[in-house]
Amino acid sequence: MKAQKDWFKDRGYPHFTNKTPKSIRKNIERYISNPKKVAHHSFSPLIFKEIKQRRYKSSDFNGLKKRSHKKIKNGKAVSNTKIREILYATHLDAHIYSYYTQQIITPKYESYIKQNSLLSDSITAYRQIETDDKLKFKNNVHFAKDVFDEIKRRENCVALVLDIENFFPSLNHRRLKLAWAKTLGNKSLPKDHFNLFKAITRFSYVKLKDLKTKNNHFDEKELAKLKKEGKHKFFNSIKDLIDSDIIIHKNQKHDEDKKLMGIPQGLPISALLANIYMLAFDKSVIKELALKHNVFYRRYSDDIVIICDKNQIQFVSDFVKTEMTKNKLTVSLEKTEKTLFKINKGRLQSYKIKNDGNLKENLPLNYLGFEFYGYQTLIKSKNLAKFYREMKETIKRKHKRVETIKEKHLLDEAPIFKRKIYRLFSYKGEKSRMLPAKKTNYVNGKARTEYFDRKFRGNYLRYAYRASDDLEAPEIKRQLRRHWKILQKTMKKYDFSNVKKDS
Repeated sequence: MKAQKDWFKDRGYPHFTNKTPKSIRKNIERYISNPKKVAHHSFSPLIFKEIKQRRYKSSDFNGLKKRSHKKIKNGKAVSNTKIREILYATHLDAHIYSYYTQQIITPKYESYIKQNSLLSDSITAYRQIETDDKLKFKNNVHFAKDVFDEIKRRENCVALVLDIENFFPSLNHRRLKLAWAKTLGNKSLPKDHFNLFKAITRFSYVKLKDLKTKNNHFDEKELAKLKKEGKHKFFNSIKDLIDSDIIIHKNQKHDEDKKLMGIPQGLPISALLANIYMLAFDKSVIKELALKHNVFYRRYSDDIVIICDKNQIQFVSDFVKTEMTKNKLTVSLEKTEKTLFKINKGRLQSYKIKNDGNLKENLPLNYLGFEFYGYQTLIKSKNLAKFYREMKETIKRKHKRVETIKEKHLLDEAPIFKRKIYRLFSYKGEKSRMLPAKKTNYVNGKARTEYFDRKFRGNYLRYAYRASDDLEAPEIKRQLRRHWKILQKTMKKYDFSNVKKDS
């Protein structure tokens, strides 16, 4: 059954304004759906945080190629960690962004691109696209399968995966404004949309780490006090934030003409605006490459894949670079992955085309979390490593907690609760189910606990097994066949009283 998105969904994080209680939901809904109110709405500062993704990749160390968590930059060894900057809005502001995204702009955008089926098929990210059986919406597994199936159909071809540098922070405001108005069918933005545009482009923000005012931790006493008053937020009012010592930053990213650029990544509207911004580029590729030169094109946000003949590589690369420049974006041709596919000994085989033109056999096409070799499809090795790393870190963390309990209560033994571990990291958590849960809210200083059932949607193995079936790739299940042994071996490393040790 297809689940429609709820634009008014509850967001659990604390911010500078309170969550929306059910009792005033109708009033908030009337406010948000009134263009005059939105046109004069004062948007609050965002909260900025960094998400760090550890990367273990091949790097050049003074002429020596080796895989490492570090790389040499300007003569110094620096971390390979990828840092994503996320900014998120207050609850009321997020409701406004969600409402305009799902109820107003998306229907116009979908109507616009569906006039051209090739264009609509090419844009895959952040959209609700039905599967062929109309029972659910497509996800990255389906989009990856479309690309891999096209390669299998063509057999002798090249897949180019292109990288846009600093996508969200590089969006040109003038081009975004014009594309937004065009999607609505207007020459300029209506006043309510223009107020959203200003909030998204001239945004202010507070760093999450600056809110940790007590020895690099949140002031839990103050948060608990506010929570008892029914306020799930960092300050009693925006005025208290302004009067505090916390710095409120402004968007300082400028282009070569010293004009502001970029939009926050993390708002409910950001992804849709990125798609709208890329419309001119998408249309150019369809018109000049897909229709005239039989090139296959797919774009998943800033992740672009183009399938063409080997003799078209330079032509396609030059065209993409030129169009990106027109759209005030930069494509990193040095980071462009070129993977050749051809029949070798009766099966489709992948070859990585190096920068010097040489081929390296059996290096896969990496796309949307999968490695495609032509004759087999696997889950990306770093995603698998992340799954096992999270498994081991979770068990280690639970062991520390158990040791603290043993020390505090002078116990000789303490168990690990295996059920939750198995649910998260083994085949026993593959199936979705309803789990008992509770939520405590404070009303007039009194705690009210609500008991309910929440849906557990399955773990990473559920995703992997489904991907194996959808991609018709049983080798993915073979990748995970040792997960149970690794889980048991990890638990045996620690002194849990209910884990049997090898004799």
